[in-house]
Amino acid sequence: MIPEKIWLSSPHMGGTEQQYVNEAFDSNWVAPLGPNVNGFEQDLEKFLNDEVHVAALSSGTAAIHLGLILLGVQAGDEVICQSFTFSASANPILYLGATPVFIDSEKETWNLCPVALEEAIKDRIAKGKKPKAIIGVHLYGMPFKVDEIKAVAHQYEIPLLEDSAEALGSHYKGKQCGTFGDISVLSFNGNKIITTSGGGALVTHSAKQKDKAVFLSTQARDNAPHYQHSEVGYNYRMSNICAGIGRGQMEVLEDHVNLRRKMHDFYQAYFADKKGVIVFSEPNSDFFSNHWLTGVTINPAIAGKTREALRLFLEHHHIESRPLWKPMHLQPVFAEYPYYGTNVAETLFDEGLCLPSGSNLTEDDRIRLKTTLDDFFNNSTA
Repeated sequence: MIPEKIWLSSPHMGGTEQQYVNEAFDSNWVAPLGPNVNGFEQDLEKFLNDEVHVAALSSGTAAIHLGLILLGVQAGDEVICQSFTFSASANPILYLGATPVFIDSEKETWNLCPVALEEAIKDRIAKGKKPKAIIGVHLYGMPFKVDEIKAVAHQYEIPLLEDSAEALGSHYKGKQCGTFGDISVLSFNGNKIITTSGGGALVTHSAKQKDKAVFLSTQARDNAPHYQHSEVGYNYRMSNICAGIGRGQMEVLEDHVNLRRKMHDFYQAYFADKKGVIVFSEPNSDFFSNHWLTGVTINPAIAGKTREALRLFLEHHHIESRPLWKPMHLQPVFAEYPYYGTNVAETLFDEGLCLPSGSNLTEDDRIRLKTTLDDFFNNSTA
């Protein structure tokens, strides 16, 4: 009999989501506005706890797009972007006709390298093109080196767009991720720490900027009795139905973070005696990761195994895993754009694998994972 599949990161409902959704149906609030949208935004603002303003949107990608617009990015501008990330971090740069400039990672957090960042800024300025914005990503829930990145951004007076799509519930020096950028973004895609089935949010420190984001996300309709538009708008607002799911999910967010961190602890304990395998973990106590996904790197010269061999072995046993993000500067669609750094991101892609990390994994799942991993590492031909 084929065993039930263990997924990398599947949705995990808390139980009250249906109540909020039913209320939306009962009151006929099924449009991209309503009490759940307002309530979800307020729940997020309370959780982030930094006097921020939140606009609930249809996706994290939409939030990045609107965030770049609010930062003044236009066609012909350059935007610095972490290379080691999902394509949604970079695609909105192209939506605006701007040019991405990709930056390598550093080894401790796998995120934007402050040294390569400053080198890139100096070189772009020398070439007569000062970057208009910097996109930094908290990859897999791990905060980037906030102090160093913000210091560089401040020195050169370039605004920071904080991509916290994977990092809700993570914090740096006790402050929540999603509050460090001039503008920040969140994602509630189906595989995230909490989900609205699909959705995202834009986080600002200004009520005026939030109002502008909401205006642009609802087709930029002017205040008139008829449909009048003076700007290009977008259909980016979150629906009241999806926001209802989000309100229920906010009630279990901290539980989900704890359960993801428990999975990370499981892998740390398992791989402690496996030579050549390193579990991606916080570099010091300033960093607190939600461990949305637990990643490992496998050095084939030491481990005698490769990450691809492990991925295929797990797949054969109906366990989902996934290579780490392929860097943007290696993607065909972005191959022509500038890149600064060495080969940190490339090596991580070559050697890294994300393992099942969901908050809904059971003790039986962990036993099965351990047995399967034992079979792989103890089998000389695997």
